[in-house]
Amino acid sequence: MERREQGNKRYLDKLFEFQKSINVFFNKPELLVAALTHPSYLAEHPNEKVHNQRLEFLGDAILGSVVADYLYHQYPEHPEGQLTRMRAAVVCEATLARLANSLNLGSFLRLGKGEELSGGRRRASTLADAFEALTAAIFLDKGWERTRQFLGEFLKDEIERTARGCYIDYKTCLQEIIQQQGNEKLHYVLLEESGPDHAKQFVSGVIWRSQLLGKGTGRSKKEAEQQAACAALKHLGKIKNISPA
Repeated sequence: MERREQGNKRYLDKLFEFQKSINVFFNKPELLVAALTHPSYLAEHPNEKVHNQRLEFLGDAILGSVVADYLYHQYPEHPEGQLTRMRAAVVCEATLARLANSLNLGSFLRLGKGEELSGGRRRASTLADAFEALTAAIFLDKGWERTRQFLGEFLKDEIERTARGCYIDYKTCLQEIIQQQGNEKLHYVLLEESGPDHAKQFVSGVIWRSQLLGKGTGRSKKEAEQQAACAALKHLGKIKNISPA
């Protein structure tokens, strides 16, 4: 019991240093702890009751709203479709994982042993989820305005990067190419779904003229479809030497 208490105190001390680094000090530090607790941790610590999946759900919505608000006001000349693609690029897994790494978020995660050994601290999906959960924790503790300020500090460069065209919406690119061939439509199909609820993996395929043009894998159906479209574009020879984000 004493060893566990000492371990908890060391972790809380570590989290205090993290709060200093992001200049956000929680009134309810339990929110921050929850945001950094992976579901796998609870399986080995039955006294713990909360992990970060619900916070991740809320954080995803908050991120989308903050980015949409910024884009709407900063780029009044952009049409809705372009704003949508920009928002998707900013809040995608690769971007959020990169932001999480900039905060060294992986070193603060509470993981189960299996997740730890399998590289969970470096896994893009885990880091992106943690960033979303952190966003929600700040929102619940500090409110909308402080959350918007926090995200603005970290997302501004990413937003400006996408505004310069440094992003690719593979599905849109593929659709535009296919439309040049006639009225045939693309169809995306779910080929496989695997993994536990907290670490789902989806495999999707894109069909054109009854042919499978490409397959893709992702932690969501949308991400898997994007990767399938990227594979199809490579297959068609339209883009080369591009690695999916």
